[in-house]
Amino acid sequence: MNINLQSSDFELFGLPERFEQDRAAVDARWKELQREAHPDRFAAQGAAAQRIAMQWSVRINEAYQRLKEPIRRAAYLCELRGAPIAAESNTAMPAQFLIEQMQWREELDDAQGEADLDVLESQLNAARSEALERIRKLLDAENDPTGAARQVRALMFIERFGRDVEARMEQLGQ
Repeated sequence: MNINLQSSDFELFGLPERFEQDRAAVDARWKELQREAHPDRFAAQGAAAQRIAMQWSVRINEAYQRLKEPIRRAAYLCELRGAPIAAESNTAMPAQFLIEQMQWREELDDAQGEADLDVLESQLNAARSEALERIRKLLDAENDPTGAARQVRALMFIERFGRDVEARMEQLGQ
């Protein structure tokens, strides 16, 4: 195996460094790389070769986890382009987004049944799709990693709220 541990995930997988990716191609390349790096293939070469293969396998899996998930791929691209997400320390959001978040929270608190939650989930899905499209445009078309980082942070809020909606659905289902 001749792979550089310092390669970016995109280099490692032989993919263009962009947000938009073909998930099937990412999956296929992961399987191919895993076959190449499987420690059993290096059994005849001894324990040291198997340890190196294991390191490769771990590195390949880490890259795959980042590349297959749109939000993680976007955050990784922002970081590569000098605009880390810094979600723990940078929570600034546009006022309109915060107002929308407050409205969603109120709707979740007021939800009386599954129908109310379905409406909220539909709004969330639309917001998620819009955010992903904005991220794609900012990263792939406009090369604006700072703007994309803001959108990734907003998408993280949306995802977290989506988990809250799911939890509420489970409560109502019991």
